[in-house]
Amino acid sequence: MTLSVKNKLREEERAYESGTDRPLGSYLRILTVYGGAVAGLVGLGRITGVKAPERIAPLDLVLMGLTTHRVSRTLTKDPVTSPLRAPFTRYAGVSGPAELREEVRGHGVRHAVGELLTCPFCLAQWVATAYAAGMVFAPGFTRLAGATMSAVAVSDWLQLAYARLMQVAEGEPEREGDSE
Repeated sequence: MTLSVKNKLREEERAYESGTDRPLGSYLRILTVYGGAVAGLVGLGRITGVKAPERIAPLDLVLMGLTTHRVSRTLTKDPVTSPLRAPFTRYAGVSGPAELREEVRGHGVRHAVGELLTCPFCLAQWVATAYAAGMVFAPGFTRLAGATMSAVAVSDWLQLAYARLMQVAEGEPEREGDSE
């Protein structure tokens, strides 16, 4: 890359950052990894003769959505998966039932990866892409894994609903005018 192109890119990065530290070059590296992984999967499909399904059944889409939600939250918030995030984050407390709050640390690629690993919304695209690849290369196993993680997601929601109902049943204060 010529010096003038590099200088122009740095100038654009500074203009975008607006005085903050945003690792645009590192984000670009992560996007390149994602794009390379997708291209690699497409290439693998062509080499092996495996083709993507013509259509996605509605139930598969629901399963994929629930699985993506649960796996993304597990990878980005669960205490048990914190060793995977530890090189890129710092423990900052609890954010909800069975979830951690972590702060991103470092600069450049370390910071960008930390943002990806602490954001369930950001990681969801990667998880959904992996699930889609699983549906192409190993649909039976992928559906089983998806059903398992979907059951965990539904269980989580039921646990939260139960806890809320218990709070209401045990401690909702009586309002004026409700007494006999």
